[in-house]
Amino acid sequence: MSEPGWRVVLLLAGAFRDAVDALHGELAEQGHPEARPLHGFALQAIGPEGCTINELGHRLGVSKQAAAKTAAGLEGAGYVARGSVPGDRRAVQLRCTPRAEEFLAASAAGFEHVMDRWRNQLGAVRFDAMVDALAEVAGDRPIGDLPGWLTQTPTRGSQTPTRGSQTPTRG
Repeated sequence: MSEPGWRVVLLLAGAFRDAVDALHGELAEQGHPEARPLHGFALQAIGPEGCTINELGHRLGVSKQAAAKTAAGLEGAGYVARGSVPGDRRAVQLRCTPRAEEFLAASAAGFEHVMDRWRNQLGAVRFDAMVDALAEVAGDRPIGDLPGWLTQTPTRGSQTPTRGSQTPTRG
C-alpha cells in the first residue's frame, strides 16, 4: 500500500490524538476532568525536583509568559504549588503536589490501557512491528519540548528541535 506522505503524517497525528483523547476520557472518570494534554508535558518538565517558571519555559520550548500561564493553570487544578527560590525574590519555584503524582500515575496506567486496546485491535505481531518502526523513525529526538516545537517555524533540513531538553517520561 502506498500512501501519500501527507496522509501518513496525518495518520500518525490521528493515532496520537486517539491515544490522548482516550486517556483524558479515562482521567476525567478518575477525578481529573480539568486535565489537559499540555498538563502531562508540563508536569514531567517540572519533575520530582521542581523547577522555576523560566526553567519550565525552556524545558517546554515556550516563552516565560506561556510557562507562567501554564503554571497558573496547573496551580488552579491543584497539580503544582508555588514556592520561593532562596536568593532570588522574583523567581518562583514550582513543585508537583500529591495530586500531580496521582495524575501522572493514572496517566501512565491510562496509556497502558490504550496500548492494550491497540494491541488487541492490531494483534501482537503487528503492534510490536508498529512500535519498532516508530522507534526507528523517531530515534532519540527530545519530545519534552513538543508544545513549544509545535509553534515554531520549521528550520530547513533540521532533524532535531532547536529549543528545549529531554524530560523524563513519568506518565
